Amino acid sequence: MENLKNIAPLADFDWAAFENGVTETSQSHEELEKAYDQTLGRVNENEVVEGTVISISKREVVVNIGYKSDGIIPAAEFRYNPELQIGDTVEVYIENQEDKKGQLVLSHKKARASKSWERVNQALENKEVIKGYIKCRTKGGMIVDVFGIEAFLPGSQIDVKPIRDYDVFVGKTMEFQIVKINQEYKNVVVSHKALIEAELEAQKQEIISKLEKGQVLEGSVKNITSYGVFIDLGGVDGLIHITDLSWGRVNDPHEIVSDDQRLNVVILDFDEDKKRIALGLKQLTPHPWDALDPDLKVGDKVKGKVVVMADYGAFVEIAPGVEGLIHVSEMSWSQHLRSAQDFLKVGDEVEAVILTLDRTERKMSLGIKQLKDDPWKDIEVKYPVGSQHNAKVRNFTNFGVFVELEEGVDGLIHISDLSWTKKVKHPSEFTQIGAEIQVVVLEIDKDNRRLSLGHKQLSENPWDVFEGVFSEGSIHEGTIIEMLEKGAVVQLEQGVEGFATPKHLVKEDGSHAVKGETLPFKVIEFNKDSKRIILSHSRTFEDVQRAEARAEKKAAASAKKAKREETPAIQNQAASTSLSDNEALAALKAAMEK
Repeated sequence: MENLKNIAPLADFDWAAFENGVTETSQSHEELEKAYDQTLGRVNENEVVEGTVISISKREVVVNIGYKSDGIIPAAEFRYNPELQIGDTVEVYIENQEDKKGQLVLSHKKARASKSWERVNQALENKEVIKGYIKCRTKGGMIVDVFGIEAFLPGSQIDVKPIRDYDVFVGKTMEFQIVKINQEYKNVVVSHKALIEAELEAQKQEIISKLEKGQVLEGSVKNITSYGVFIDLGGVDGLIHITDLSWGRVNDPHEIVSDDQRLNVVILDFDEDKKRIALGLKQLTPHPWDALDPDLKVGDKVKGKVVVMADYGAFVEIAPGVEGLIHVSEMSWSQHLRSAQDFLKVGDEVEAVILTLDRTERKMSLGIKQLKDDPWKDIEVKYPVGSQHNAKVRNFTNFGVFVELEEGVDGLIHISDLSWTKKVKHPSEFTQIGAEIQVVVLEIDKDNRRLSLGHKQLSENPWDVFEGVFSEGSIHEGTIIEMLEKGAVVQLEQGVEGFATPKHLVKEDGSHAVKGETLPFKVIEFNKDSKRIILSHSRTFEDVQRAEARAEKKAAASAKKAKREETPAIQNQAASTSLSDNEALAALKAAMEK
């Protein structure tokens, strides 16, 4: 009531006009509006000013900048700052003083952007810790809103440990440090990992300084790779190599451990300078070899599983961590060393015989061929000399054919024992690999595990017959089938081949015989032991000519001799006879001429 006493009515107020609904005063409407505008702050479009948040909803934020109307800004522009409250001062960019609805149009995003490059460069220079809003994922990392600029957060810079799920970070506001700015392309790279590395570095130094070999620590699985497992020991990482996970073979570390699993590990070695720590898991359990049956000895049979294959053999695990090697030579009695993959594969369950056992070196060799009898044990009983068998062609050499009678029993057919008649230059002309061939055992060498075999011996030696057919001096028709430097190969009847040197290939007209010609040939040499027939075409006509020449020469000689014997008788008669003897002389002359 005391305050009311101080209130005095206006002396010039027109009460009659007020009662009639007229409220005009002595000032015009324009003057009043001008006076009202002067009481408000002056603002210009495209200008950045500060305002006060007066209202926050899910869709918009209302900001008062001291203008005649408040500005409305989409709430999405403040996602980077989830701690925004009513009364906070924010920077806004005036886009329009009055839109179609008479509303003041503001933008917080543009206000931030107008000073963003100045801020990020200052933050990089001063190594400031800034806040940013993770907007979305991108290739290799995340997109972060920093001062209205889209910065890149590499996946490796989110945390000191590998991130398995990037999506959990989308929509979060986190602290960052700007680590790189490309002024030309306006690119900004930020890191959250850098903020915690300095602290972790101090922790690592403290932890490493207290480490000792053989010390057992508890850690959690941080990362699993193909070569081992990284363990977080509480600020410092150590590596369990794949060979130190288990005494047995480990193909994939996931078989032993899982992500984030907590387990005890033992320190095997560490390097303070390089901050490398080698850990072991299998060392916390006794070595399997120490628990191996003490009665196990050479010659015993064991069962196991093939865990690793190599060309030279197979490793068989007979107990976890206890392995034996079956060399490929101990897989079959065959002398042909093949790849171990021809006999076994990983995962096979096998039975084997212990061949060697060294508990000190923890080595064991096994064999599976020993489960079968050695085929050479009674070789002379199963394959006696002179016995005939079917064999399989395994391999060729220049001097013969290797065949297999059964697994572990091989033999050689010398090239000279393939055919009685055909001149075989290479075994491939006679047979082929994989083919079946009949053989006869010629000789057994048990000590060296060798069999001498023959194929031609399955039939009688035709050269016994040929000796009477192709006797020296006999003439046969033959065809030249091959020309060589030293002569020609001639095909004769009954499949027999002979050989003629160049001088024996000269024909009667002086020309030389050529391949494909069929001519008469005379046998000038027959050798049954070396199976050789030497032929001559030239001799077929030269010998006739020589015979005729010899006959003529012989006749001439005879005539000459007769003449010498008759001439004195004629002379004597001529001296003692008269002309009445002319008839007798004429008869003698006729006889001599004849």
